[in-house]
Amino acid sequence: MEATKKIWMDGTFVDWDNAQVHVLSHTLHYGLGVFEGIRCYDTAAGPAIFRLPEHIDRLFNSAHIAGLKMPFSREAIGQAIVDAVKVNEVRECYIRPLVYLGYGELGINNSHCPVCVSIAVWPWGAYLGEGALAEGIRVCISSYTRHHVNVMMTKAKVVGNYANSQFAKMEAIHSGYDEAIMLDVQGNVGEGSGENIFIVRDGVLKTPPLTAILEGITRNSVIDLARNMGLTVRETVFSRDELYIADEVFFTGTAAELTPIREVDNRAVGSGFPGPITHKLQQAFFRIVQGKDDAFKSWLTLIT
Repeated sequence: MEATKKIWMDGTFVDWDNAQVHVLSHTLHYGLGVFEGIRCYDTAAGPAIFRLPEHIDRLFNSAHIAGLKMPFSREAIGQAIVDAVKVNEVRECYIRPLVYLGYGELGINNSHCPVCVSIAVWPWGAYLGEGALAEGIRVCISSYTRHHVNVMMTKAKVVGNYANSQFAKMEAIHSGYDEAIMLDVQGNVGEGSGENIFIVRDGVLKTPPLTAILEGITRNSVIDLARNMGLTVRETVFSRDELYIADEVFFTGTAAELTPIREVDNRAVGSGFPGPITHKLQQAFFRIVQGKDDAFKSWLTLIT
C-alpha cells in the first residue's frame, strides 16, 4: 500500500501514520461495521470520482441495515471524500470510507459504543494483478458458499461479511488461481470474493439476480452501458457448468473494474482469451471513467 498524507477521521484530517484506533474498538472484535470502495480517475479536466452519490447512498443504506446511526450527513461525507482527494493531492486513487464502532464497551451489546467514520485514499492499480485487465484471469469455484440472505445482511457491505470472502480468496490463491467464485445456497453462481460476475452466451449477457449478490455499482453501470449499446442483458440464475460453456466471462467491481476471466476450474472460457463483447464493454467503461464520453459525464464528480 502506498501511503498518502492525510486520513479523515470523524471530521478532522490526521497524518496517515497517526490514523489509529484503540485495540478494544468494538468492530475489531465483532466485525460490525460497513464500508465502501470508490475510485477516482484522472481525466483531462482533473480528478473525477466515479458515481460518488450512488456510493454514498449505499454506505448510508449499509449503515441503516446494520443499525448504525450515521454521525454525519450524506452531504458532509460527500464533501469529506472530495476534500480527502484534494488534501492528498492525488489525481487517481481508491477511496475507502469506513463506518465502525469505536472504543466503549465490549460484549455483543454495542449500544454504548460510538459510531465513528474514517475516509482514506491511496493509489491502487489493477486489483487482480498486472495484465489482468488485458489478458484475463484464472478462477475456481470455491468450496465456500456465499452467505444466505437469512444468515447475514447480504445487501450491506458489512465488514464481517468479508471473512467469508477471505476464506474463498485465500483458498483460491493457495490452489494457484487468481480469484474465487462462490455459489449461492441453491448451488447457482453467486459472485466473486469481492466482485460481481457476468457471462456472455450466444450474444446475451447474464448476471445473477440481486437475491444472490451484493448490488454492485459497477455491475449496475455495466448493465446500463450494455443496454445503451443495444446488448440484451438478463438478470437470472445460472449454474456453474454454464460458466464452462459460456463464450465469455468477466468480473465487475470498483476494485476489479471490468476484468476478463479466461479460465474457470482449469477449463478455458471460449477461446481462452478475452472475448469481443467483454473487450467492447471494457473499452467503453474506461472511456467513461476517463471523462471521454459526454453521454455519461453525470457519472463523474469532478474535483475542482
